[in-house]
Parts: sequence; C-alpha cells; structure tokens
Amino acid sequence: MRRTDNSGIAADWRAACERARVEADARSFFTSAFETAQVGDGAAMVTGYYEPEIAASREPQPGLVPVLRMPPELVEQQVPVCPPAVDPATQQPNPAACPLQKQRGRIVDGQYIPYYDRAEIEAGALNGQGLEIAWADPIDLFFLQIQGSGRLRFADGSIVRIGYAGQNGHPYTGIGSLMRQRGLLGAGQTSMQGMVAWLRANPEAGRALMNENRSYVFFRELTGPGPLGAMGLPVTPQGSVAADPRFVPLGAPVFIDVEHAVADGLWIAQDTGGAIKGPNRFDTFWGPGEEAARIAGGLLSRGKAWLLLPLGTLDRIAREGTSAGAPAQR
Repeated sequence: MRRTDNSGIAADWRAACERARVEADARSFFTSAFETAQVGDGAAMVTGYYEPEIAASREPQPGLVPVLRMPPELVEQQVPVCPPAVDPATQQPNPAACPLQKQRGRIVDGQYIPYYDRAEIEAGALNGQGLEIAWADPIDLFFLQIQGSGRLRFADGSIVRIGYAGQNGHPYTGIGSLMRQRGLLGAGQTSMQGMVAWLRANPEAGRALMNENRSYVFFRELTGPGPLGAMGLPVTPQGSVAADPRFVPLGAPVFIDVEHAVADGLWIAQDTGGAIKGPNRFDTFWGPGEEAARIAGGLLSRGKAWLLLPLGTLDRIAREGTSAGAPAQR
C-alpha cells in the first residue's frame, strides 16, 4: 500500500491489505483473498541464502582483509550507454540513440569513471579512508558478501550484525558456475561447502578466481531484529524470498513447488540480489546457524512458481494489456 509507482499495485492490494488486519486464519486468507498467476511458463530456479556468522578482529591482522563501509566517493548517476553501431546477432544497424542507465562510479577531475572492482579494492585502493568496520578471513568475507548480511564474532564473544549498504557497480559473477565449467569441483562438491574447501586448498588460484567476480559489497552496522531486505524490513527465516522486482512485486506472496521439497510452500518476496535476475528466479532465506548454512549452501532446485495476486488483478491486467502484449497465465 505504500508503493508509489504507477503499476496500480496499491489499488489492487487495498482490499487484501485491509482484510489482513483482521483475518485470524492464515490458510483461509491466502486461499480466498488471492488468485494465482505464472510469469511466463513459471519454470523456477530456486537457491538459498542465510545469515552467516564469521570470526572477525577489531584490528588488522596478517591474512585478514577489511570489512568496509560504503565509500562516500561512490556515486550513482545516469550515464548514456550507446549500443554498437551494428547488432552482432542480426548484423543490422542499431538505433543511434544512447539511452540513460544508472551506473555507480566516481568523479575524477570532473569526469565520471567506473568504480574500483574487487581486485583493485582487495589490493588496497580504499586504504587510509577509515572505512573499516573490522577485519576477517577473505574467503569468509567473500561468501558473506554473497549472502548480503551476517554477523561478526569477535574474540571477546561480542557480536556485531552487519547488512548490505551498497555495491561497487560491477556485475556479479557466480564463481560456482566458473568452477563447474572448469571441472574444479568433483561429484558431491558443488555445494557452498565444497567451493570453500577448494578455495582453501588452492589459495593463490582461489584468490584469482574470487577476483573474477568483480562485484564488491559494502556493509553497515545494524541494530534490531534480523538482516534487512530490499523493502527496508527484517527478512524472516523460512518466510522471506529474494526475487527480481521487474517481474515479482516486492511484498507479494509466492508459492514454490520444486524438486528439493525443503523449499516448497509459501514465501513472501521481500528482498533482491545481484544474482537473482529473471522472471522465475528465487533465493529463499534460511536465517542464521549451521543448519541454515547447510540447507542454503546445498540448495539449487528447479520446478514451478506461482504469484499470489489479489482477486481482480488479472482481470485488470487483461483489460489494460501488458508491456509484452500477452495476458498473464492463470
């Protein structure tokens, strides 16, 4: 109801939101206040993420790397992106227009340039700016950045929760896919735990491999319950799911039915992610702890996904038409 876009979502959701304030039976609410729809063919790919807890130091130590706050020099602005003169797929001339796209970078001598990538930051490009929250093992921090939030555990037993503050603007590259393509992981090693074991056994090659993911995440210290999702609200273990908001309205219920039954059921789209792109791509949240890490680290499953939309939404879409020119599939 608080959304301010022009999608008509607030009007669609008003009746369901008012009913949610007084409805006592969750099953009755979700089965009678909503209708289901698939985006495209509904063929879903589902993974998992969790809130890791890693050892950290308040002072620099040999072998540790800094956990960094968002640099104030990192700016986001609209930059013209011009297509190549000829489309390589069709060999036809591209339009001369250069549409504006949001990009993150920095201003040097009055000129906008891309921001430092992972390798440059790891090499010390941001040293001396006082951005350090703590210092941690580079592999632990790498996977904490993939999760987007986590807990830092210090030697005195104190815990600091950190959450996503921003990203350097470079595209995310999943090293799991690279490792599978290059035959680096054997049978039964394709989980997060298997990747970590390979990186620790091959430190030099592992460092180079991690740097192929040029994306770098910055953090901020958090207070209050749970890590925050893209809606600015705490995400809930076994309840919140990350999705691509171009296809799934944030706040909408999603029903998942995949091969790995642990992920089956009703989730609420409350988060996004650098690797979560496409109409039926979902990342389920499992919370903190070893069991959450085990489930999330080994979860990669395919099946079907349905959006739950308030009654009447599909009729409105059918009347107004969609940007793709095709009606939603009930």
